Amino acid sequence: MKVEFTKMHGCGNDYVYVDCTKEELPEMGKISEYVSRRRFSIGSDGLICICKSDVADFKMRMFNQDQSEGKMCGNGIRCVAKYVYDKGLTDKTTIAIETLAGIKIIDVTVEEGKVVEAKVDMGKPIFRCPQIPMISDHYIFVDQGLVLSDNYGEEKVVFNGTAISMGNPHFVTFVEDVDALNLEELGPQFEHHPLFPEGVNTEFVQVIDKNTVKFRVWERGSGETFACGTGACAVAVASIMLGNAGKKGQPLTVICKGGTLQITHEKNDHVMMQGPAETVCDGTIEIPEEVIK
Repeated sequence: MKVEFTKMHGCGNDYVYVDCTKEELPEMGKISEYVSRRRFSIGSDGLICICKSDVADFKMRMFNQDQSEGKMCGNGIRCVAKYVYDKGLTDKTTIAIETLAGIKIIDVTVEEGKVVEAKVDMGKPIFRCPQIPMISDHYIFVDQGLVLSDNYGEEKVVFNGTAISMGNPHFVTFVEDVDALNLEELGPQFEHHPLFPEGVNTEFVQVIDKNTVKFRVWERGSGETFACGTGACAVAVASIMLGNAGKKGQPLTVICKGGTLQITHEKNDHVMMQGPAETVCDGTIEIPEEVIK
């Protein structure tokens, strides 16, 4: 089966995008795993399918490298907005996109007929543990210790952090030197921690100054990625809540491995994310029949 695709990224968080408004792909999860393999295929953090919606302008379905379907992707949704505008699927500059985390509204910035940046209303953060979901006796889990299993070193290690959902679960922990961490070892222990029944995305954050933070992220189903839009929002919310950096109603500069986002936790509690969206290339790939059986 031949599939036409566009590879795009937001701050290095790259996905393979497919127009499914006329016909949806079979076995999207399996195709995501196939196209995501770096060096052996297109290479990406996953697959995003742009589909028809009965309740919004378009519907976004996103799949990780391990075939699992995610509820929301902040960098991905900016690229979806760029895709539908640049490809002529809409002429709107305010676009409503349906996701498994609800309908998100995106305002795009257009230069010379192409979208260069997008601003997304990511909605309100969720703190209640059952809604994240997180198994905990705490009503909310803010700056509390999370104990890692014995297989990290010779003793148990405790990381203080804050659990937040931005449509998907996040655990935000602050560290002295984010670049010194071995995420290949640490990340899976957070991702598969028994207190998170659906897994968790983990953000390791270093405060640069009162208006700037930087972070690395371990995403469930994909490992370390160059950026995570919902993760950047969770980072900003936690930074402001704990008094580490930023203020409500003012943009906080959030630096990830692949670029920089501006995140504003508005006084009405909505989180606004602003950042770039870029097209890498268009192409066609042959999907073997055994992949989609």
